[in-house]
Amino acid sequence: MNRNAIKRVLRKKHEAFLDSIDDKEVRQCIHNHAIITGGSIASMLLNENINDFDYYLTDKESVEMVAKYYVAKFNDMHPEIKIKPQVRVEEDRVKIWVQSAGAVSENGDTDYQYFENRPDEEGMQYADNMLTTGDEIADHIDEMDASKAPFRPVFMSANAITLSDKVQIVIRFYGEPDEIHKNYDFIHCCNYWIAKTGELVLHPAAMESLLSRNLQYQGSLYPVCSIIRARKFLTKGWFINAGQYLKMCFQISQLDLTNLEVLEEQLTGVDAAYFFQVIDYCKQRMTEDEEFKITTPYLITIIDRIFG
Repeated sequence: MNRNAIKRVLRKKHEAFLDSIDDKEVRQCIHNHAIITGGSIASMLLNENINDFDYYLTDKESVEMVAKYYVAKFNDMHPEIKIKPQVRVEEDRVKIWVQSAGAVSENGDTDYQYFENRPDEEGMQYADNMLTTGDEIADHIDEMDASKAPFRPVFMSANAITLSDKVQIVIRFYGEPDEIHKNYDFIHCCNYWIAKTGELVLHPAAMESLLSRNLQYQGSLYPVCSIIRARKFLTKGWFINAGQYLKMCFQISQLDLTNLEVLEEQLTGVDAAYFFQVIDYCKQRMTEDEEFKITTPYLITIIDRIFG
């Protein structure tokens, strides 16, 4: 798909998203301070299925405002859910806190897969006719989730708010695009679209990685997540050299994965339903035994039990 077609798709998606927001101040905040970046632009450049549209905001105040809006929306929509998400503002970040669970979905549990990890056939509902103009995709946006409220919050974790209609608002990071991309693992996802101006920025290094389908790891706060994410690209014909794995392994070696908080943060966002079970098992043991510590044999046993 060419540049103009991608801009049309993003603009129409953004306009539909804004129309769903009933708070004028929040709506203006998102329009003025949001960028879309990540896998959606890469997928359109490669004429592949779009999994979701990742929104980021440029400042902490905007993140706080948007997080509070969608947490309030979620709680109003689901009075039956006992474990209510809350917004916590810390010195350097904003997070959504769910007591004990760590995350919550509109089903009232954590058994929810991030869009990125859903089966490909589900993504086909949105982009099964990916063509060069992008008009078919833009028109198809209006057809999604017609039976329920559009762009409703369906899943919340400490790091992100996932909405229906394939929109995810990442709250873990904020700032200008270059600052946000310092936290990105693979360089081909670093192209971005600016909501306020409609400008689409395509980086040469990202385009080279896309054209060659060669994964280039540039470092991440979540190297465990990155290694697991790499599987998805390999099944789609991408290549990754041993040096990129070494980078990830080196970063992982600097983490204390026996610390449950560190392990939980590293696993957030990949195959969520399964990994939440891993975390839950560990939490249960810690509740039962205050001296319990995560060990390699224990983790191997739990993983083999859950993943079969």
